[in-house]
Amino acid sequence: MGLFDSVIGSVLSEVQKTGGLASALGPLLANDGAQGGLDGLVAKFNQAGMGDLIASWIGKGQNLPVSADQLKQVLGEGTIADIAGKFGMTPAQAGGHMADMLPNIIDQLTPHGSAPQGGFGNAGELLGKLGSLAGLLQK
Repeated sequence: MGLFDSVIGSVLSEVQKTGGLASALGPLLANDGAQGGLDGLVAKFNQAGMGDLIASWIGKGQNLPVSADQLKQVLGEGTIADIAGKFGMTPAQAGGHMADMLPNIIDQLTPHGSAPQGGFGNAGELLGKLGSLAGLLQK
């Protein structure tokens, strides 16, 4: 029973971290965030030659995958390390989780296949949306 409890505890801890991590992505997407909102993030992906990735997440259709290394190239190692530090993860773990979640989050926030006029709003507005999405992403 001790081993089982340990495994369940580890899984629940990881789910809590990744759920919180979804909310931590708010500053990447919010208009008042350091990345300049969705438009800023699109520009960063375009500058890195990966505009097709983020365009697939916004548009209707299948989301192209992104790797942790690609996110590090787009966002910068410091951004991923900062987010990782907030959740007691290594940058590699945070980058991996972000690579898994970011395409789905952006896809869910752009259900009509285009970016909303004016972006996603400020961080406060976006955190509410991300909080409700976090539950869906954990399923």
